[in-house]
Amino acid sequence: MTADSTTPVPLTVVVIAKECLPGKVKTRLTPALSPEAAARVAAASLDDTLRTVSALPVERRVLFFDGTVVPDAAAGFDVLPQPGGGLDERLGFLFDTMTGPTLLVGMDTPQLSAADLAPVLDAPDRDAWFGPAEDGGFWSLSLGRPDGALLRGVPMSQDDTGAVQLARLTDAGLDVGTLTTLLDVDTVPDAQRVADLAPTSAFATALHAEPVDASVTTGALR
Repeated sequence: MTADSTTPVPLTVVVIAKECLPGKVKTRLTPALSPEAAARVAAASLDDTLRTVSALPVERRVLFFDGTVVPDAAAGFDVLPQPGGGLDERLGFLFDTMTGPTLLVGMDTPQLSAADLAPVLDAPDRDAWFGPAEDGGFWSLSLGRPDGALLRGVPMSQDDTGAVQLARLTDAGLDVGTLTTLLDVDTVPDAQRVADLAPTSAFATALHAEPVDASVTTGALR
């Protein structure tokens, strides 16, 4: 079964995101961008991701959301509020809540395409699919049998997060497929690279519309 099939794939695709409020998202894009500009760029990134997921022929779509105002691009998604706690705890909650094959993607890869996810749609029942990020994290994770214990305790937002998470999966004896490596948008150079990769995206349009302080390329916050 391929990503352009008209028969829905028995898969739930979850986008994890937070409401794009100034000072709350993409803080590493500041001070090169203002907090307001960073929020607009983040919102465009989220919209691109939601539109890509909306076009996939899957049975269910979920927005795992930290916020109040749900983006218009999430029309047709079930909305699951994020609980409190660290990211590993929230992801554990998510995968304990889901039933059946579940694919998680983040909001920081607006260059994401259906082709990047095609292997999962072709084999949703595989034990796991893992999408590594260039910064050492991961941009996607699919589990054929969701189990939050596979994520709880994994240190997040570190250079070795992806390696630790992958080891957790393989140590559990899972058959893990690897997806293409993608670049997360964390810093302004990241953003500029991603905009070049997806020049027609809402993200690229939003980034190019904002004035960038060329003397500053990264912020101090993570």
